[in-house]
Amino acid sequence: MTGAYRDFAAIRAALQGLPSANAAAIEGARARNDQLTKPAGALARLEDCVQFLAGWQHRAVPRLDRTQILIFAGNHGVTARGVSAYPAAVTVQMVANFQTGGAAINQLAKLHGADLSVHAIDLDRPTADFTEADAMTEADCLVAINRGVAAVKADADLLILGEMGIGNTTAAAALAAALFGGDAGSWVGPGTGVAGAALQAKVSAVDTALLYHGDSLRDPLEALRRVGGRELAAMFGALLAARRMGLPVLLDGFVVGAAAGVLAALSAEGLAHCLAGHVSAEPGHRRLLDHLQKVPLLDLGMRLGEGSGAAVALGILKAAVACHAGMATFAEASVSNRS
Repeated sequence: MTGAYRDFAAIRAALQGLPSANAAAIEGARARNDQLTKPAGALARLEDCVQFLAGWQHRAVPRLDRTQILIFAGNHGVTARGVSAYPAAVTVQMVANFQTGGAAINQLAKLHGADLSVHAIDLDRPTADFTEADAMTEADCLVAINRGVAAVKADADLLILGEMGIGNTTAAAALAAALFGGDAGSWVGPGTGVAGAALQAKVSAVDTALLYHGDSLRDPLEALRRVGGRELAAMFGALLAARRMGLPVLLDGFVVGAAAGVLAALSAEGLAHCLAGHVSAEPGHRRLLDHLQKVPLLDLGMRLGEGSGAAVALGILKAAVACHAGMATFAEASVSNRS
């Protein structure tokens, strides 16, 4: 595990010489799959998922015994512009709900036996309103990134990231626009359910931010600092740590995807260790996944955040692993293979 990053230059340096998936483990998984009692390719994407996990876990028969779910929470100054259906106080209230086990993600983590932890980052100190200032100083951004790095467990089989932060779909839309182009209308969606004047306020806030920060947003880390948020920075840090460890990650929704976009913009192979758990109902998420070149496992119209969509998709990965590990081979079952 890497130590704390002292500046953005250290982060860029850490992206050199990233590990690759283990080719021998992938081939071993493929060879076993070819001998299982089914027609070739009959389990379709389940087979692809197994090979993905095998490569990053460095074993031909992957496991999902230790899934880590990390939820990061942050508050956003841009909420003062009326961009959300809920007040910023809800972030604190929902963190308490996570901690007492009352949220959707708690039930999904319990269902899968996953290790869930919640990391609230300076909720009493929202980021600045990014329409008129930088959301974070470089020092604040690095603190959040390093919180994410430190939270990742090296012995996990899989990592899922989730978030909570009133106003963070506005920040995610601004960050996606900075990273991949387009105006606010290309990326802004209803988030918590805003419409009418509130939705227009959200569009206006993002367009204003893009104009205010201008060419500075061409640098992915500067974009994260200027229009992102502490939870977005922490998720980027966790993704970076997982990438350097070779730990596979299952991505959640639009906000997680925007954080992942920073890593993708910094390195062409930055998200090689990631699968997309689902595509959410947030309109920009599908477009974002296209930019990230990720095909979602599920499309259920979810828009909750919290890592919930990825946690549902975890069931798909567990099904894939169970079939791969537990099915008999043709020889074991005395079943004739191809003629």
